[in-house]
Amino acid sequence: MLSGRILTPQGWITGSIAFNQRIQTIQADAQAGNNSGLTILPGFIDLHVHGAAGVDIMQGGDAGASVARSHARHGTTAMLGTTMTATDNSIRRALKGLARVIAARPAGAARMLGVHLEGPFLSIHRLGAQPADSVAVASLELVRSYHELAPIRALTIATEVDGHLALIPMLRQMGIRVQLGHSNGSYEDGVAALNAGAAGFTHLFNGMTALNHRHPGIAGAALAHAEYAEIIPDLQHVHEGAIRAALRAIPRLYGVTDATSATGMPDGEYGLGSQRVYKCLGCVRLATGSLAGSVLTMDQALRNFVGLGLDLADASNRLSLYPADYIGETERGRLAPGAWADLVVLNADLQPVAVFVEGEAIDLSSH
Repeated sequence: MLSGRILTPQGWITGSIAFNQRIQTIQADAQAGNNSGLTILPGFIDLHVHGAAGVDIMQGGDAGASVARSHARHGTTAMLGTTMTATDNSIRRALKGLARVIAARPAGAARMLGVHLEGPFLSIHRLGAQPADSVAVASLELVRSYHELAPIRALTIATEVDGHLALIPMLRQMGIRVQLGHSNGSYEDGVAALNAGAAGFTHLFNGMTALNHRHPGIAGAALAHAEYAEIIPDLQHVHEGAIRAALRAIPRLYGVTDATSATGMPDGEYGLGSQRVYKCLGCVRLATGSLAGSVLTMDQALRNFVGLGLDLADASNRLSLYPADYIGETERGRLAPGAWADLVVLNADLQPVAVFVEGEAIDLSSH
């Protein structure tokens, strides 16, 4: 049982929460809660994460387990292992590795809910840190073959590529959330994709045509029409003014880390898929200087959102409830009886002092 200020779907209460693998009871008790000085939030859910602690998802094997353990120490209790544009063999190797950690959560790790396939179905004109030599055109057969290796929950595509728009309804029928990203498409392309069943946008503003008052681009389609979109709140990928604009425009804008293998590591050279990237001054770049993922963790994302002026409940929802709802995880991202006991306990500085994944206490000592 834990005591503190608890964020429930009905709002804040001061009291205690009892749980095993799932939450049993939440009871108001002002005296017990006030004495603890702690804040208890739903565990964070990161739908776009490539790596951490020197390990990259694309390495396959046990990489997914290592990444899930590292992010759990920062309050992430569930996540999507995110792939890079790569050769077919490399993608299949990564998916086979992820399948094992999806099937059975390792001790001390966040729950791997599935895969975010970010690439290879992208525009060669908006690749960012994705390698150009492995870009491919999507087909239903190819996506199905990947989906059979590991469950794809989200998939990023450039909608303007021939054949991609027609594919969106079929991917939706497979239960995949189609996201627009790494796209050189127009505003009209974005609206057509949303009408066809696309559900979200990958790292809003990055890797897409920008908002211009005469050519609104994919970013403009998101601001005008999206219910959901992911954004990287590291304050480097997106200026705080653009984050504020997106917060006003997109009701369920949610934060992701886009974290790389350099997360939690000293400055230096690291791998991002087949690319070499360099951590310096709190960000990750290619040798060309282009941003290449981040070193963000979800607890820092929370502090950044609060620093922008969001109240704590709103910031929490954008890192837990909204991403859970986006992929249909109705028993995560909220503290309610019967939900999974995924919790992050914070001190007055919003630093994690305890994390529980499905009731298991995570060792924060190597944090």
